[in-house]
Amino acid sequence: MRESVRMRPDGRQADDLRPVRFRRHFTSQAPGSVLVSMGRTTVLCTCSVEESVPAFLEGTGKGWLTAEYSMLPGSTAPRKQRERSGKLDGRTVEIQRLIGRSLRAALDLDKLGPRTLWVDCDVLEADGGTRTASINGAFVAVVDAILRLHKSWDVEYNQIVCDSVAAVSVGLVQGQVWLDLSYEEDKDAEVDLNLVMTGSGRFVEIQAGGEEATFTRAHLERMLRVGRAGIVAITAKQKEALGTSWPF
Repeated sequence: MRESVRMRPDGRQADDLRPVRFRRHFTSQAPGSVLVSMGRTTVLCTCSVEESVPAFLEGTGKGWLTAEYSMLPGSTAPRKQRERSGKLDGRTVEIQRLIGRSLRAALDLDKLGPRTLWVDCDVLEADGGTRTASINGAFVAVVDAILRLHKSWDVEYNQIVCDSVAAVSVGLVQGQVWLDLSYEEDKDAEVDLNLVMTGSGRFVEIQAGGEEATFTRAHLERMLRVGRAGIVAITAKQKEALGTSWPF
């Protein structure tokens, strides 16, 4: 049963995702590159490989994944000032860490070996949900990079990729639970929740907070229920995009 029959600004029902699209092999230099769109939000996600690891992992034989995120100047109106190296704002740092944690949850870093997967998520157009779109596209880019290179590492790619991961936003707007918020909806939401889950149904992260508002346990349970259904639908889109390359 749907959460509500009320129409949203773009005509969606409360528990509808925006259109989700993955365009694989979008660039030729990085071994994994995906242009992901969720509605108007558009992010270029690439995955590159470095044959070394951070100092804290040297000698362990274990690999690592790290993520960087940026919103390009033309992704918003008015123009967003370009961030300079070493001068990242707190939001950017938070999102980078979230993307890295989310993707590492889907990998067996021991099987990766002493190498680093560098994931770059560059927002081309922002209309809400840039962090969740980044996670969704980056997972596909990581799979493509491992697919391309795993034979030279003498390991099967589905030994490294042990689960899928996807993310979605959920909001409480005028007392109603709405899935996959656009910017117009997000700015008016009383409560905003970002949910990250694996394809096997395990939680990676739940970020929820009220904006001059509070919420009940019942609200939280409704948001998680709607969000989980969204995750299932996004995972199906990831699987469709990867086709026979789906690792499970």
